[in-house]
Amino acid sequence: MTTFSVQFLGCKVSHVDAHEVREALLADGHVEAEDGEVAVVNTCCVTNEAVAKSRKAAARAARTHRRVYVTGCGANLAGNAFAGLPDNVVVVARPSEEAPTFVAGDVGAIGCVQADARLDRVRAFVKVQDGCSFSCNFCVIPLVRGASRSRGAASLLAEVARRVAQGHREVVLTGINLGCYRDRTAGYDLPRLVREAGATAGLARLRLSSIEINHVNDELVAALRETPTVSRHLHVPLQSGDDGVLRAMGRRYSAATFLRRLEPLRGDFNLTSDVIVGFPTEDERAFEATLRVAREAGLTKLHVFPYSPRPGTVTARDDPVRPAAKRERSERLRALSDDACRARWAAKVGRDDVVLVDRPGRGYGDDYSPWLVEAPVGELVRVRGAEVTEEGIRAA
Repeated sequence: MTTFSVQFLGCKVSHVDAHEVREALLADGHVEAEDGEVAVVNTCCVTNEAVAKSRKAAARAARTHRRVYVTGCGANLAGNAFAGLPDNVVVVARPSEEAPTFVAGDVGAIGCVQADARLDRVRAFVKVQDGCSFSCNFCVIPLVRGASRSRGAASLLAEVARRVAQGHREVVLTGINLGCYRDRTAGYDLPRLVREAGATAGLARLRLSSIEINHVNDELVAALRETPTVSRHLHVPLQSGDDGVLRAMGRRYSAATFLRRLEPLRGDFNLTSDVIVGFPTEDERAFEATLRVAREAGLTKLHVFPYSPRPGTVTARDDPVRPAAKRERSERLRALSDDACRARWAAKVGRDDVVLVDRPGRGYGDDYSPWLVEAPVGELVRVRGAEVTEEGIRAA
């Protein structure tokens, strides 16, 4: 028996990948422990900062564990991001589907097969798709994740049912490019998967992790609106509100398309997004367009990423925007985001909501607005908004 720990950096897909390694080790009879002999660090490489954090996490783990496995996007990045680390660090440059088997095989089974490993969170993330077949000029993900590929619908629906049976009240369908989900043999696309996963007995909430605007079509909107368990929240990356910048990025939509496709969801759906600032062709006029589109779309929470060149991409050698300009634009976008969030939260004062408590004293409403509430972790509780704080809505 070996003791181990698993940590992840980055997106929800990274969380799922890390958990799959965890499941493989538990199934082989090993035991999870914070100070275990083996550490698994599932890494991110979406920005230079993410790579630096991943390297730091691996180096820190190498000082306290006998063996460290570096998995995930950072491990598959071209170059020498993890060069020079101690000899007890193993960089697993393999597709996400192969990493769990490799790590478990290297650690070694002890012949004691365990039951399913429960996810370590109140909500369960179920990966339905991986990889991306689109090549945005700034994005390294297709290089480290490979082409788009989807899991079979029967396997996915069985996993959703299994997670609900384990006690998870909410399931999040996640993927690198979720709207590309297809099981052509069984006749499934994402809207059908949403409807059938949402009908799982005992499921309280179904949420999508993130979806590209090109996939927000009439069929998906209908599925989201007509499936009672679907949460009123959707995360749709904008990246830029300027058409020239979008073309230079290799994105396949215009600002007008973004606004038009989100229009049917505005109001009751909480719309959140990703934005890149300081892309090589972004000037002040282009940035002002991003601010305008974010306001017109009714976006609330914005995840703001200062542009950093990624190896192997079209724009790898192009970074003319000054760091000071990136910081200033980031601050303005985050201020807009803060104001939009507080306005949405303020509208909930005096009104009822149902909150899933996911940690002591905190939880999220149906639209993913944060609440401060005293109730047992894992419970869905009906609350009424009392006041708005810096951290969310305080329940009466």
